[in-house]
Amino acid sequence: MNEILSLMPALVAGVLLGAMFFGGLWWTVLKGMASTRPALWFFGSLLLRTSTTMAGFYIISDGHWEKLLICLLGFTVARPIVTRLTRSNEKPTRLAEETGHAP
Repeated sequence: MNEILSLMPALVAGVLLGAMFFGGLWWTVLKGMASTRPALWFFGSLLLRTSTTMAGFYIISDGHWEKLLICLLGFTVARPIVTRLTRSNEKPTRLAEETGHAP
C-alpha cells in the first residue's frame, strides 16, 4: 500500500505535465494560426513544450523506472482531459462553407 501511495505524486506530476504540454499545443495552434509568422510559433512552442516535459520526466523519475512509467501514464491521461476542456461548443463548420465558392 505504501508503494502505491509513493507513486501518486508521480501520477499527479504526469497529469500536470500533460496538461501543460497539450494545453500549450492548443494555445500555440490558436496563436500560430492568427500570426504572420506561424512557423516561429510552432517551432518555438515545440522546443519549449518538449524540453519542459522531458526535464519534468527526468526530475520526477529520479532514476526509478516505476515512477517514470506512472508519470507517463498521467501524461497520457491528461490528453483526453485537455481535449475535452478545449473543445469548442460550436458545431464544426465545413471547409466549403467557410471559404465560399471556388473561383
